[in-house]
Amino acid sequence: MINISEKSLIDLEFPTICGQLSTYCITEKGQQKALDLKPYTSYKSIYFHLQQTEEYKSSALQEKPIPNHGFESVDEAVKLLHIEGSVMELNGFRKILNLSETTNIHLKYFQKYKELYPNLFRSTQPIEYTTDIVDEIRRIIDKFGDVKNDATPELFRIRKTINVAKGKINSSFSKALSKYISYGYLDDIKETIVDNVRVLAVTAMHKRKVKGAMLGSSKSGNIVYIQPEETQNSERELDEAEYEEKEEVNKILKALTNFLRPYIDLLKEYQNYLSEIDLVSAKVKYAELYDGLLPKITTDKEIFLKDAYHPLLLINHNKTGKKTYPQDITLNDSQQIIVISGPNAGGKSITLKTIGLVQIMLQSGMLIPVHEYSRICFFDKILTDIGDNQSIENHLSTYSYRLKNMKKFLKVCDDKTLFLIDEFGTGSDPELGGAIAETFLEVFHEKKAYGIITTHYANLKMMANENPEIVNANMAFDSYTMEPLFELKLGEAGSSFTFEVAQKNGIPFSLINRAKKKVERGKIRFDKSIAKLQMERSKLAKTNSELKSKTTETQKEQEKLDEINSKIQQKLESYQELYDSNQRMIGIGEKIDKIGLQYFNNKDKKLLYSNILKVVEKENSKRIKQTRKDEKIQKQKEHKVKEEAQEKVEKIRQKKKKEKTKEEENASKTSAKPIFKKGDSVRLQDGRAVGTIDKFEKGKVVINYGMFTTSVSDNQIELVKRAK
Repeated sequence: MINISEKSLIDLEFPTICGQLSTYCITEKGQQKALDLKPYTSYKSIYFHLQQTEEYKSSALQEKPIPNHGFESVDEAVKLLHIEGSVMELNGFRKILNLSETTNIHLKYFQKYKELYPNLFRSTQPIEYTTDIVDEIRRIIDKFGDVKNDATPELFRIRKTINVAKGKINSSFSKALSKYISYGYLDDIKETIVDNVRVLAVTAMHKRKVKGAMLGSSKSGNIVYIQPEETQNSERELDEAEYEEKEEVNKILKALTNFLRPYIDLLKEYQNYLSEIDLVSAKVKYAELYDGLLPKITTDKEIFLKDAYHPLLLINHNKTGKKTYPQDITLNDSQQIIVISGPNAGGKSITLKTIGLVQIMLQSGMLIPVHEYSRICFFDKILTDIGDNQSIENHLSTYSYRLKNMKKFLKVCDDKTLFLIDEFGTGSDPELGGAIAETFLEVFHEKKAYGIITTHYANLKMMANENPEIVNANMAFDSYTMEPLFELKLGEAGSSFTFEVAQKNGIPFSLINRAKKKVERGKIRFDKSIAKLQMERSKLAKTNSELKSKTTETQKEQEKLDEINSKIQQKLESYQELYDSNQRMIGIGEKIDKIGLQYFNNKDKKLLYSNILKVVEKENSKRIKQTRKDEKIQKQKEHKVKEEAQEKVEKIRQKKKKEKTKEEENASKTSAKPIFKKGDSVRLQDGRAVGTIDKFEKGKVVINYGMFTTSVSDNQIELVKRAK
């Protein structure tokens, strides 16, 4: 059973994600579901909702997209249906009709395309498909939302009576209007409407001459509004018919309301289904803001996030055109816990929140901003301790609050837990707080929980250095400009750059020196060594990047020169061939000219044919020789290419042979385990810090690093230099 606390969701800013997600819903119910979204409570449910989101996303590539799912809430109508004897208004029937039609369209669509959308189709399965609601409402109500004339025979008769009465009123009024116009009794406006009744505009002086009911007058009193006597009888008939119509319509709507009562639960299902589809649609639209995708979900316990972005940061930066830095994060059995150290404002907390937020989003069925090669599993618990966390109402200090939090963490923590703790162990004396923090970390490690912590404590950095499953990491920092590079580097602890940052921010050098004197020399040396290592690594990375860039540029220039050289060579060869061909043609032409001159002088045709034949045969013999020569050159070229290929294969084989020999030599060196002596310089395997062997006790080797000592097995260390 997955149980992620509300505090963890708030710490990782998930409510902000939900708020932004809700703006992409098109229904009130969908918006509420987005705001109330929480991680799903089972792995099966998470996977099902993720597949639904992925299927909806893929629908954009299909010829026939998923139909519109918009609807208006029918909550008020459903409440009314629960009250016996109530009558629903026409607007309520319109909403129910729209809801039923939209759901039926979806049910038919996913039935037809169930192979394309198996998980979206599954969500339609519990819902009954029926056209009864739609058919009955359409039988009674027209497309404009009014009750149809033929809804009942009685209504048809009443409305016919109404139309006849209206016709009589119009006819009799028109006659009276014409009559009194001819008498000159009416004002210029002739007629108007008073209380929905058509009246004559009679001048005050002629009001007694017009028969009818006076319904009012103008403000000035110059005009009197009179309903002609001729229309009054027909008006009474109309009033009676309209009353009958109202009663009949009420009777019809009451019957329709009673018809819908058995469908209350079905209408709720319709509404729930469409609001779920609205939420899925919103997840897909929201994911477009940060290029979200579904990574590989693995059953193995591992997190491999490549190019992972903090979604809120990425969305904000995309709006303002700022660059957002991705992170590569790996947690598995051999890299169980990552300890991130380094200066403040370097991006440690963002890295912490990135992994937590993408994990919660994924477990809530949302796509996440990572590379498609990323792999991720699900966790039962995600425990967070991020921020100041002072509890004013409980009168607890930061440290007391954090201790209470740790107590809870240690109680619920297991191998299905991901914990994320910012500034681990702070709020107390560095020495004592660091010792307690180290103990907590040991328990997390023993319980096989995965996690990331940020800290400034040296003892936690050393613990990570000594334990193979706990890995040191730091956020890259430019030691010259004192600017963060927002890049996570695994394998090394980070310097806090405390004094360097203070100096950059204008603190006088004399004060910094006084502060240094108040701190133990060993600690300063230790932090300085880490800072120096980071500086060296930064230099090496920069140099390596520059060399790669120059090598690439040189290679490109060389390729250009080779291409130009090849083109020039081809042109020279073609010019040479052209020149040789022209020279041959000139020679043949001179011979033919000489033969032609002989024929001009002696007119001997036999000699002419003989001489021409000799020239042709001579040229043909040359062609045969040239063809043989070309074939020989072609064979030589093919042989040369074959030899070059064989040479390359032989070089690769020799290289592999050398590498194998080198590996065997390394293996033999490794297998020959050295005998360590007191005073030998050694370091941890895969470590960089060099220490001196102080003594041997209880099968362990005690190594002195200058400011502290540590005990390890002799299998974990390697010899650097023998003692003199």
